[in-house]
Amino acid sequence: MDGQLVAFTGVAAGMVAMPGADFTVVVRNALVSRRAGVACALGIAGGLLFHTALAVAGVAAVLAAVPALFRAIQLVGGAYVLYLGVRTLQSIARPRPAEDGGDKPRPADDGGGEKSTAGGGLRQGFLTNALNPKAPITFFSLLPQFVPAGSPAMPRTLLLALIVVVLGLLWFPTVALLVDRLGRWLRRPRAARAVGAVTGTVLTALGLTLLVAPLVS
Repeated sequence: MDGQLVAFTGVAAGMVAMPGADFTVVVRNALVSRRAGVACALGIAGGLLFHTALAVAGVAAVLAAVPALFRAIQLVGGAYVLYLGVRTLQSIARPRPAEDGGDKPRPADDGGGEKSTAGGGLRQGFLTNALNPKAPITFFSLLPQFVPAGSPAMPRTLLLALIVVVLGLLWFPTVALLVDRLGRWLRRPRAARAVGAVTGTVLTALGLTLLVAPLVS
């Protein structure tokens, strides 16, 4: 068995499973519906594929060499995550229609002024991950560490990138399905407001962090 491959899988699994904007956005969409949650998870996997492709192509090296470009992308990504957080907080603050008696939580906004759908979840997942400029640089610095000396770099790097994408395809849909499984409790008015407040606050904090970091560095 390839020890380096096993070690990389463990490191990559920890990176993928680490709570952050991706995890929070999946939970946010899964509370709306299973389809929206799974679609968001697939969007994040698409973002991981995008980043690993950039890393393999060497574009991440350009971002690392041009700080202004890195900061610009970081600001765009931070603004988008902040936008999602603010919209989430706004959605739980709106009064519920009188006809539903407040028994059902209001579906989350997909960031475009409409209720979350599978398409909206897919878009949110992809953009949240793809607009994070730290990801390709992390992969670019990590992948070479697990390429054995003397072996062809490209096939090995592609294999490592594929492992990352597969881990994302396993982890984030599992989170979405688990949240949906617990949905009967999580969608109760008080629980839904609490979860919405937490996810909205986390997304807002993450967005502000991404916005402030390039300005103070």
